[in-house]
Amino acid sequence: MAAYGPQSVKAMGQAFDEAWLLIAQNFGSPEETEIARLLLAEAILSVATKGSCDVVALKSDALHALAMDYRCRAQTQITGNNGRTRPL
Repeated sequence: MAAYGPQSVKAMGQAFDEAWLLIAQNFGSPEETEIARLLLAEAILSVATKGSCDVVALKSDALHALAMDYRCRAQTQITGNNGRTRPL
């Protein structure tokens, strides 16, 4: 488990807020919105390193990680568990 200093936590919070402003309109229901916010927070934590204070890099890396996660989820839904493409 990583320990983050006050500046890192502040940068992660700012990166989250800025990233959320960019993607919030893509989610409709309260449930979908809450899931997206949790996934964004997890993405920020996954890209943050001890001492991370670069808000732009945190935001960019987290949005990239989130996009890759959604792409993987969509691909899994399309192909299913057996790897064969199935209709949507």
